[in-house]
Amino acid sequence: METILLILSIICMVIGIAGCVVPGIPGPPLSYIGLLLLEATDYADFSIGALVIWGILALITIIADYTVPMIGSKLSGGTKWGNYGSLVGTIIGLFFLPLGLILGPFLGALLGELIGGNSGDNALKSALGALVGFVAGTLLKVIICLYFAIEFILAFF
Repeated sequence: METILLILSIICMVIGIAGCVVPGIPGPPLSYIGLLLLEATDYADFSIGALVIWGILALITIIADYTVPMIGSKLSGGTKWGNYGSLVGTIIGLFFLPLGLILGPFLGALLGELIGGNSGDNALKSALGALVGFVAGTLLKVIICLYFAIEFILAFF
């Protein structure tokens, strides 16, 4: 049973890391599950505190996937129209993988700002902010998954 858990934890960790950049795969949550599976073996002895903090980090990345593009739009001068458009674009983009995840927040913010009556320049600025937010969210996922991978590897030493 221990070997099966170890193999499953490795699979979750690898797929989780890939999920940081492959649309539709929840990278950090899968990597976290890999850590939990490793904890169930004799190879690792993580503290409960560490497991809870890592779970919170994985949850934060799920929330960030949907909110960071919105925040990027807002910080670049976008209005509530751009924020809502970015959120709707992110959700609709899930149905048009992989390009939809990149273009969704951008186009959603752009269309939201245009519908809200903003000029083309302001709308474009808001949309670029949403795109930067998406890239920042992806970077956050990569950092969290790499941290999980390091903890995974260190468990064997």
